[in-house]
Amino acid sequence: MRVNNYLTLLLVLLFSGCGAFYNQPTGVEKAVLGESTPATSLLKELPKPKEQIVVGVYKFRDQTGQYKPQENGSNFSTAVTQGATSILLKALEDSKWFIPIERENIGNLLQERNLIRSTRQEYSKNANPNEPQLTPLLYAGVLLEGGIISYDSNIITGGFGARYFGTGGSIKYRQDRVTVYLRMVSTSNGKILKSVYVSKTILSQAIDESLFKYVSFKRLLEVETGYTTNEPVHMAVTEAIEKAVQSMVLEGIQDNIWLADATPAELDATMKKYAVENEVADRTALYGRELEPRRSKFAIEIAGGTSLVDGDYANPVLKPMGRGALKYFITPGLNISGSTNAVLLANKDIIDVGYLTFDLNLELLLLPKDKFSPYIYGGGGFGMNKKFENTHSKVQFGAGVEYLVSNSIGIKLFGEYDINFSDNLDYLVAGVRDDYYYKFGLGVTYYFSSNKNKSKK
Repeated sequence: MRVNNYLTLLLVLLFSGCGAFYNQPTGVEKAVLGESTPATSLLKELPKPKEQIVVGVYKFRDQTGQYKPQENGSNFSTAVTQGATSILLKALEDSKWFIPIERENIGNLLQERNLIRSTRQEYSKNANPNEPQLTPLLYAGVLLEGGIISYDSNIITGGFGARYFGTGGSIKYRQDRVTVYLRMVSTSNGKILKSVYVSKTILSQAIDESLFKYVSFKRLLEVETGYTTNEPVHMAVTEAIEKAVQSMVLEGIQDNIWLADATPAELDATMKKYAVENEVADRTALYGRELEPRRSKFAIEIAGGTSLVDGDYANPVLKPMGRGALKYFITPGLNISGSTNAVLLANKDIIDVGYLTFDLNLELLLLPKDKFSPYIYGGGGFGMNKKFENTHSKVQFGAGVEYLVSNSIGIKLFGEYDINFSDNLDYLVAGVRDDYYYKFGLGVTYYFSSNKNKSKK
């Protein structure tokens, strides 16, 4: 028994706490150069300019007005960095497209130049009159404005945990988002030449494990381990700003605001890559959902499942059913479905009958541009037994979910309720209530690929 307890403890330490144990900050670390972000390499891969642009940045502000969230008490520390101007100037310099000039603290610069002039006048009275004066300040052809306009906390939160006989663990995560707007203004006429915006998600994750167990009489073993990782907000802001500068340069090339010193083939490859990135961004919604037309106009469906009668006899039993359907999409989210259904209805030790039904439905997909979509449908139909004698008309409605494995194959799960205008489905007319039945099924839909879908593959 004691060996099992020690083995459990060892496994908890080895497999649950390795990350925390081997990454403990036990020593003093030396200063290092600042880390690069994925967007830093994008800036350095930009084609070179024919001529660098002198740019001024007076202030790239934190416009969120938010403070760090805290469970208890007040916190006056801001949610995002207040040094975004410095980050932007560094990104402009890294791009090699711009010559940033000092404007954030222009008063300090002007005061220092005045000190130089007054010192020269006072101590250089007998100096050479041809001594060169201070060089004039550069002036900006364009100004960059904007700021960090949004910091959204807890846009996604979640986790998982389990505990059994005092041993367990949990995983929790949280996702925040920072959004940056950047615009370029012409100093000659004040026209806004270009405006871009970039968002970056920030992920935080916490993992903890614990063991709480009596190893022997009056001896309790309690072990806890875990760690938390938080993506630095400063790095997220830096990446967003660098990505905004890269987008500004490429869109300026696209709109002929400035010229790149690159061959037509190199420039064409760069712009095509950026165009694809824009297309992906246009069809991507919040939480990374890719919104695009996925289904073609025509589709065929095959499904199977079970049916359950609700008639005059007791003890209904589940029986198999099958369906084949053809679909035509009027819009990306609405289609007409014509189907043939083979349905078996049975009550225990009493009846076991089969029907063939022909149904016509209107089907509405609630999220037609997503891979996973709930849907509802309803319509009418006509049914008959295998001898084409016992017939009935009906209406039906149902709901389900569909997941697209690809743009051609969809898997669906559904439930349906059939209201029949006949009390003779179970071959017994009793009372005033008609006979009903339910269908539950799993199906596969094949979407005939259109030329548009083929071109995307």
